[in-house]
Amino acid sequence: MCHVAEILIAKSPSAAMESQESIQGFPGKGLQGDRYFMGLGTFTPNPHQPDYELTLIEQEKIHAFALEFGRPFTSYDARRNIVTKGLDLNALAGKQFLLGEVLIRGIRLCEPCNYLAKTTFNEVLNGLARKAGLRAEILTQGIIRVGDKITVKI
Repeated sequence: MCHVAEILIAKSPSAAMESQESIQGFPGKGLQGDRYFMGLGTFTPNPHQPDYELTLIEQEKIHAFALEFGRPFTSYDARRNIVTKGLDLNALAGKQFLLGEVLIRGIRLCEPCNYLAKTTFNEVLNGLARKAGLRAEILTQGIIRVGDKITVKI
């Protein structure tokens, strides 16, 4: 079953990611308490852009990168909000899906950037290309919980 494995937020660009058991998502804003929700993210656009509301990454891709490159790379290092298990996120670009009760629209792949390489390892640029997750928009307000089922809308 596809599900939410972890929820992570950071209060500022330099703050460590913090694990959450549940979190409130807001359309047009993001996840309550996260740096992008507050307009403080490293890449916060002005005016607001929906592809900065939520980022997701596959747990399997994090583990595969760490194993392949022999690096202690974790979900905290990836700096994405939602870690999923059992789901191909690349296939969700342009599609709607539910994280528990919250409707989400996948917008585009969330490719690794130079900032991520500087804060972790240079290998992320090539090692996580097309594997670093998905940028998404929150369409309905609600609570996302660790363990929530992920349902793709057909």
